[in-house]
Amino acid sequence: MMMLRSVLLCFLFLLTTRGLHAQDFGTSTSLHQWFFHLGDVPNGEKPDLDYSGWEAVRVPHDWSVAQFASPDNASCTGYLPGGIGWYRTSLDLPVTKNAKRYYLYFEGVYKNSEVWVNGQWVGKRPNGYVSFLYDITPYVQPGGGNTVAVKVDHSDDADSRWYTGSGLYREVHLVTADPLHLALWGVHYAATLGKGPSARLQAQARFQNETEQATTVQVKHELLDQDGNVVAVTETRQKVAPGAAAETSQTLKVARVKRWKLEAPYLYSLRTTLSAHGAVTDQSEVPVGFRSLTFDADRGFALNDEWMKIKGVCLHHDAGVLGAAVPREVWKARLLKLKEIGVNSIRMSHNPQATDLYDLCDELGMLVMDEAFDEWEYPKKKWIKGWNVGKPGFQGIAENFEAWGKQDLAAMVYRDRNHPSVILWSIGNEVDYPNDPYSHPILDSVGIGQQHTTGYLPDQPPAERLGTIAQELAAVVRSIDTTRPVTAALAGAVMSNETAYPAALDVVGYNYTESRYELDHQRYPKRVLYGSETRHDLQAWQAVKNHDFIFGQFIWTGFDYLGEAGPWPSRGFVTGMVSQANQIKPRGYFRQALWSDQPMVYVGTYPVPQRRKSYLSIDAPHLWNYPDDTLIRVVAYTNGDEAELLLNGTVVGARKPQDPQTAIIAWDIPFAPGTLSVVAYRAGKPIATDEVVTSGRPTRLVASREGDAPAHADDVVLVQVEVQDEAGRLASLADNRITCEVAGPGQLLGLESGTAFANENFNSNQLRCVDGKLLAYVRATGQQGTIQLTFTAPYLEKAVVTIPVGTAVR
Repeated sequence: MMMLRSVLLCFLFLLTTRGLHAQDFGTSTSLHQWFFHLGDVPNGEKPDLDYSGWEAVRVPHDWSVAQFASPDNASCTGYLPGGIGWYRTSLDLPVTKNAKRYYLYFEGVYKNSEVWVNGQWVGKRPNGYVSFLYDITPYVQPGGGNTVAVKVDHSDDADSRWYTGSGLYREVHLVTADPLHLALWGVHYAATLGKGPSARLQAQARFQNETEQATTVQVKHELLDQDGNVVAVTETRQKVAPGAAAETSQTLKVARVKRWKLEAPYLYSLRTTLSAHGAVTDQSEVPVGFRSLTFDADRGFALNDEWMKIKGVCLHHDAGVLGAAVPREVWKARLLKLKEIGVNSIRMSHNPQATDLYDLCDELGMLVMDEAFDEWEYPKKKWIKGWNVGKPGFQGIAENFEAWGKQDLAAMVYRDRNHPSVILWSIGNEVDYPNDPYSHPILDSVGIGQQHTTGYLPDQPPAERLGTIAQELAAVVRSIDTTRPVTAALAGAVMSNETAYPAALDVVGYNYTESRYELDHQRYPKRVLYGSETRHDLQAWQAVKNHDFIFGQFIWTGFDYLGEAGPWPSRGFVTGMVSQANQIKPRGYFRQALWSDQPMVYVGTYPVPQRRKSYLSIDAPHLWNYPDDTLIRVVAYTNGDEAELLLNGTVVGARKPQDPQTAIIAWDIPFAPGTLSVVAYRAGKPIATDEVVTSGRPTRLVASREGDAPAHADDVVLVQVEVQDEAGRLASLADNRITCEVAGPGQLLGLESGTAFANENFNSNQLRCVDGKLLAYVRATGQQGTIQLTFTAPYLEKAVVTIPVGTAVR
């Protein structure tokens, strides 16, 4: 029996007074105000360059999504352009009594970034997803103006299979530190939970002495509960040579620990303090979560010794109109929507994502599969004129893999290893997709049932390389963290099984290969298996539910996303459970019926198909507007035992159980206007009801914000807009063009309808709604007062929303 057990105590954001970031040392200031120029600039790094004509932008900033989509661009990234861009900002550093060290920390720049400070080249980073740090102390002058220039080269804009964004699309921080300070990502924690309530915490701290003298450093760790009480403390002393780094390891004992759980994600705080000569030189305070992980080849997965199924979704990093520059508040709203469905795990597809997202998973109780790469040494196909259409391109990150791959992977693990939410390290997604690019003779006899995969192609790279590279990458991960298993998402298990690739992993993920679960469990009884990427259908879930040895699945996808688009004017992939407008789609309610513990029922409708007359859809819209007497199929998704159907209070569909082949209850009835309702029962008692009403002509707009707490500087607020008829019912067929005007201390970031079409103008304050709904994103710009949003549409009554704004940063 294969069993991997790990117990981890994790963190990853600093003191709230220092902002939410991940470099773990010094005092951080977010650098939001920059000037931007789209296009190359000769000598754009020179300190005396006149950039007064450049555009003032707020970072995080994604320049691609701010452009217009065009069929001349590549479908793989949503028909949006890349290019080259330059950013510049100024640093006014005060003269201090004691010497300071200065650093720039970039959470992510897409891609091929180069940085200059006062005209001097500091460094480059090709990877667009990893976080990185530069020591700029040798290049700056305290007391004077200092210029920072960043060149971002995304001219190979068809370099990914999905939308990437371009530019400084994540936070940038100026970090000021004492010469004696904690190292980048230098604090690490591991915990051993006792049989009872006790726990032992092993805390490691790595620090640097940038002075010219040997120094004895006092390292102190304090564990605080949520009320601020110190529950454990330890300290030690360590002498460190001038210009050198040192590391300490200390143990804290906790008598009665509260565990981090999905339903109650309790987070402690660990305060780490460095002192020398009686003075504090650095301090960090980070959240901590205690939990245990068990992965077993026969029983699956357990969190805190509780066996459970991973109910996961795959997520890309964009949010529609916002592109890749997604604010924390938007991620929080999205995660809460997924939790409402019953999702308990996120797969970061297919690269490290913003630190905010991991922090929120820690706080909200969501498990994470962290993933490093979508390709290794060779590029995959990138579709230009539509997904799987025509001739592909071959741009990608592969050209930098040999020089940077291991360093990029290490950066992901170092940065994210202290999040209690992270339970798996993935070193690759579908790198073994047959003939894209690797091939093997086994493909002449067995394929994977997908396009472009049949037959052995001897001119393609040999599949044996997969095992060699996987062993090297897995070794990198294990050299940094051994508390979680190494995994990968295999697209071609048949081919990979002929190599050393699966054996290099601790846990093996299968993409869309449920048919091999039982066979490979028998052939490889020590292999821990799960569905690393699956369809939405019931059969894919039953393959997990009905086999203890399959510990879960990650469905493609949680949200619709930009890129992997079809022929123009497709905008992106629309298989998500939730739309880009943060609306749960019918398939999201179908999944809620399978996964949620809360009683629920959803009613959807569609005309009875002329072909496939028995077809039961998981995408039935919440709609009751049809021509009279049209024969309509009404479906119910529920976690009850049975349901009945009523029209205007009269039973028109007898109470009956689910179809065991589809988990759907269905009735065919002729359309008649009114209120269609479904009642779900469990053990003979009603547990939930849902209804849909025939709507009339649109007459008014109604708008409401998500949440009611006052906004603060830089907060982003989501406002939902709805078109209603004269009776206050959703006008579910409405597609009115809605205009948003903002007054007061706020800025409209964008309007999002969830449309599947890229030829809308997303750079305007006007947008057509879809199914009578629209989402607006507005940012508080820092001044105290009231933001007023006014929504108008021709012939409709306007809607006004007010948002009070405080002065403090939350």
